Amino acid sequence: MEAEVQEIREHLRRFPPFDRLESAWLDRIAASVEVAYYRDGTSIQAYGEPIDSLRYVRSGAVEVYRHNGELYNRLSEGDIFGQAGLLHKQRVRFPAKAIEDTLLYLIPAEVFDRLCQEDDHFADFVELSGPRLKATVEQNERENDMMVTRVRRLVSRSPVLIEQTGLVRDAARLMTEQQVSAILLTERSSIEDDRAFVGEDGSHWRVAGILTDHDFRVRVLAAGGSGDTRLDQIKHAQVIAIQADESVYEAMLAMLRNNVHHLPVLQRRRPIGVVHLSDIVRYETHSSLYLVSNIFSQGSVKGLVRLMPDVRAAFLRLVDEGATSQMVGEAMSSIGRSLIRRLIELAEQELGPPPVPYCFMVNGSMARNDQTISTDQDNALILDDTFDPERHDAWFKALASRVSDGLDACGYPYCDGGIMATNDKWRQPLSVWRGYFEEWISEPDPERLLHSSIFFDLDPVHGEERFVEQLQDLVAERASRSPRFLAAMARNALNRTPPLGFFRTFVMEEDGKHNNSINIKRRGTAPLVDVIRVHALAVGSRSQNSFDRLDDITRADTLPAGQADKLRYALEFLSMVRIRHQAHDLKHHHSPDNNIEPENVSDAERHNLKDAFQVLSNAQKFLRFRYPTPGR
Repeated sequence: MEAEVQEIREHLRRFPPFDRLESAWLDRIAASVEVAYYRDGTSIQAYGEPIDSLRYVRSGAVEVYRHNGELYNRLSEGDIFGQAGLLHKQRVRFPAKAIEDTLLYLIPAEVFDRLCQEDDHFADFVELSGPRLKATVEQNERENDMMVTRVRRLVSRSPVLIEQTGLVRDAARLMTEQQVSAILLTERSSIEDDRAFVGEDGSHWRVAGILTDHDFRVRVLAAGGSGDTRLDQIKHAQVIAIQADESVYEAMLAMLRNNVHHLPVLQRRRPIGVVHLSDIVRYETHSSLYLVSNIFSQGSVKGLVRLMPDVRAAFLRLVDEGATSQMVGEAMSSIGRSLIRRLIELAEQELGPPPVPYCFMVNGSMARNDQTISTDQDNALILDDTFDPERHDAWFKALASRVSDGLDACGYPYCDGGIMATNDKWRQPLSVWRGYFEEWISEPDPERLLHSSIFFDLDPVHGEERFVEQLQDLVAERASRSPRFLAAMARNALNRTPPLGFFRTFVMEEDGKHNNSINIKRRGTAPLVDVIRVHALAVGSRSQNSFDRLDDITRADTLPAGQADKLRYALEFLSMVRIRHQAHDLKHHHSPDNNIEPENVSDAERHNLKDAFQVLSNAQKFLRFRYPTPGR
């Protein structure tokens, strides 16, 4: 008997929530278990009947139903059921039957109740909706200190302030006396100004700019200026700042996105300090910030190519140190944007100034800020409406070629579908782009829907950002008022289904190259992104990142309670499985891809995969209901 109890104990500890219990609890549960056997097709529990134990699937397969007979879930080895009934009057709430010969471990209700009282993790797991994914994702976030540490913790002293009407020599003297590398410029304001704060003198002020040691070198000395130059003549046009309650992670991203090394920290509107790049580097060990700085110091494409091992190393460090998929995606997207900006700068040095204003736009994963280490390039050019093809296109075609060729050399391969600015169709004036977008929304067909799913994730990288912002506004305003387009996008989002078999197995790829694997992007993250995009378009969201879109969807209150959270947990988990797989490939000197083999993941992770795919499957079914084709 002792050997049988030991075997039960060892099996339990492989699966959540038992995998995080103390040994004493595992011993107690294993000793209390009763074993029950059910033949294929046998009813295990009927709605409303008494229930006195938690059911644990040792082997076989079980289907669980709603009271109305609709299939609720399909369970396999390591899954539990019956907890809903134990928590609610000890009556079965979800009927269940065996769909294969099945062996169950029955854990007595008194043991279950005691465990819920004494172990918070176990209680959360059995009490919360979608507990496995939620617990996994939130545990990862708790373990990443940079996500929760507030940037105010990095502030070591008050900022040095000076009125922007002052002179360069006064600012330089003050910075030397205070031993700081940056000074904030202020100007008098009024109480009505939403950016005003009350100064020590009781007057209303606002932060009007920032100047650094680097600015004095470049904007004064190198430009032939003098100490009598007014500060407001050399200040930055825009102040990039961060709120004190934002995370260190957000501060890092603000520096990455804007390529700045100093970040004013505000408590509401009052400046309380300035965080420098070195403050964050001392706090966290990732090299993404240094890498971006190195990118902009390179003088050739060859120099950029030499940095690619550092890009892969930065990716691996982020993964190894427990970064979330949002952190990895933001960092890798920022690195990609920096490469594009530098390639454009190098091209303009060679080609000369652009003949008309333009914006270099990215689409797809870079626009959504969810890039990984394995990605191709999706980009386009939006040109000013004064663009004349005969006079101007040669310059922009040359620019597009240099950027696209440079990205390919840096490991961002050409897009197989030709979604690049080198394609004449995707190098057009703003008015033509507006025509594209309006046509895709008003007259959707398969090709236009494909373009919409690509180009409606869009973000400016270099040039006139207002061009992209106008297109973002057009999409947000028109799509939400176009039921026919939303219905077509919803149907289009059903083309890639999750790899769930009829029973409890995964459906494997059978393309010859990746047999017995699952393409986690094609069958997981990509269709989830598609589902989220449809809901975001429906609520008029202007966000590009999928997690930000979920925030907008939640605020619009268009989904059933808790559904947006389930989508969030599923996307985070599937994204991290993909990212960790790519990191594993890199460490073993393989080209990173998206094809995972279920037998190579842990039991707990395999169960989480099934839960995440089930969330996706349910979300796709809801799309059909939520966005019906008008007139049907």
